[in-house]
Amino acid sequence: MLLIRLLEIILFVCFSVNILYLLVFSIASVFGKREKREKEAVSFRRVAILVPAYKEDRVIMECVESCLRQNYPHDRYDVVVISDRMEAVTNGRLSALPLILEVVRFENSTKAKALNLAMSHLSGYDLALILDADNTIGPDYLNQVNAAPFNGNIVGYQTHRTAKNKNTSLAYLDAVSEEINNSIFRQGHVNMGLSAALIGSGMVFDFELIKKMLSDIHAIGGFDRALELTLFKAGKRIDYLPDTYVLDEKVQNCRDFARQRRRWLSAQIHYLREFVGDVPVALLNKNWDFCDKLFQQMSIPRLLLLGGAFIIALVISFISWQVSLKWWALFCILIVSLLLAVPKSLYTRRLFVAVIELPETFFSMFLNLFRLKGANEKFIHTEHGVE
Repeated sequence: MLLIRLLEIILFVCFSVNILYLLVFSIASVFGKREKREKEAVSFRRVAILVPAYKEDRVIMECVESCLRQNYPHDRYDVVVISDRMEAVTNGRLSALPLILEVVRFENSTKAKALNLAMSHLSGYDLALILDADNTIGPDYLNQVNAAPFNGNIVGYQTHRTAKNKNTSLAYLDAVSEEINNSIFRQGHVNMGLSAALIGSGMVFDFELIKKMLSDIHAIGGFDRALELTLFKAGKRIDYLPDTYVLDEKVQNCRDFARQRRRWLSAQIHYLREFVGDVPVALLNKNWDFCDKLFQQMSIPRLLLLGGAFIIALVISFISWQVSLKWWALFCILIVSLLLAVPKSLYTRRLFVAVIELPETFFSMFLNLFRLKGANEKFIHTEHGVE
């Protein structure tokens, strides 16, 4: 009985720390003071738009066309597509467009390899914009990026990635999850003076710096985690452009959801192990961005936090309703934290219909805990294309 009580206390402390972290930054995203960012009166920077595309025949043309339709001087930016294992017909269509096409075939494909190869052939650019093949951007995207100041230690920006599709209940939930991440890990962090989290695409950096940084990154999965930890360890900062949107395709079924989250969870554990030894130096140097990012690697994934808190509260209710009260209170705090972070535009009837799928997605996520072996040793591809 003593052992069970001790386990319950440990779990409560772990869940409390994770949930209070979300609550603080969720409140900061809504009520925190947003720093007014002055637009720089600069000439048109030269931009390289990098699009790694692994078996992305179904979506690559839409992405490229949105890039080529920019209201930005066409001699000041280039679209670079790194085509890996795409069909000859697709490559033929791409080669007919005004872009740079790199056709590659890696034995073990990764986004880091594709980006490094492309950047090794490029020079003379001011900024590097990294997109996924399923992304699309509006015609003023590059103008908005160009106006963002790169000063002090700010070497890059994460733009506002939002859902391109909400065609299934799971896609709607994924869209909501994306916006929660934007609120908590980007807007909330920036409002409290910390760096924004990167998310793998819609990222713009100082070209020469990111070219150098990426050359030392050989990540198989979660290259964005490796990149931000490397940047923060070096004392660099990432800001957030909440009004500069990039549309991203959301997963539409449980199979793709499970594969994607398995890759993310594996990367989270992998980079925690790789960088945890740097924490003492970061603390001594008051490198709070790095410490904060390492804490995120240790954090319980939000879906497991939500399902776990509910199940524990329910089970303890049958054992001791007095003890369960604190768990129900913690669960309610978590719900409030998440609701605060969801934009009003997503509070629709569809949201409440989509919530019905939460138990199934929780179960898929929970099973991933037992499928992590080898997940970060081989690239796990998520197929794109709206069904």
